[in-house]
Formats: sequence, structure tokens, C-alpha cells
Amino acid sequence: MMSRIKIALIVAPAAALVLAACSSASPAKTTTSTTHAAAPAATTSTSQPAAAATTASTGLSGTWNGKYSGSYTGTFKLSWQQANSTLTGTIDVSSLGGSVPINGTVNGSSIQFGTVGSTQITYSGSVSGGSMSGSWQVANGGGNGSWSASKA
Repeated sequence: MMSRIKIALIVAPAAALVLAACSSASPAKTTTSTTHAAAPAATTSTSQPAAAATTASTGLSGTWNGKYSGSYTGTFKLSWQQANSTLTGTIDVSSLGGSVPINGTVNGSSIQFGTVGSTQITYSGSVSGGSMSGSWQVANGGGNGSWSASKA
């Protein structure tokens, strides 16, 4: 007695599925047929867009010019160095009159950074290409508002 194996290969974008079925039957006759799908199957992707993948490595390095509003208003200039998801650099806030160290993180399109001078200020928001925006908050209820910046 011989075994027959039928194999179907279904190919969709970025995925391949192989189905195999085994049966034992008498080897009377073996036929082969090919079936083509009318259209590729729809797929769902959970990966980050290409721009987000760039921000995860070195895409934020450089100079960014921004503005903030809310409890206080003014401008700022960020000078970032990015290593994967870690951000280090300086921020020059118009009301402080000089540059101070700043640290942050980026995860996909989400960004967080903070600690300006001796006052705890945290910024959070999102990055898309050459622009980012979000909200800021001073520790202990000292003020809050929104911010935006673009790459110089």
C-alpha cells in the first residue's frame, strides 16, 4: 500500500502557509491540480511604520526648535544625541537664559524627556518625521501646557 501526500501552498504578502494532508489509499491514479487564488489575502501588520523605526535608532539626533504654551510661554532649542531609545543632550529654554542637560527616551513614536535645571519639568508626546508635540508639566503643580518642535 502506498501513501499519497497532497500539498497546497498559499502565499499572501509577508506570509506563507503550507498545508499538507496525508492519506493511505491504493495507488490507482495520482492527479495534480493547481488552484490560484483570485486575490491575495488581506494581512494585518503590528510593526511600526518606517518613520518610527528610524526614530528608534538615530533619527532624533540633531537640533530641534520648539515653542511651549500654557502656564508659561516661550521657545526652546534641543540638541539631541540618540542611541537607540536613549536621548541625551541639552535644552536652551528662553526663560532660563542658558543650556542645561536633558535626558529622555523614545519608543516608536512616543517620546518623553525632562529635568530642566533644578526644576523638574517633564515633557511627553509623539514624534512623526521632523516634528514632535505633546504636553509638559512642572513638578508639584508648578504649571503645565503644550509644546511642539521641528527639526532644524
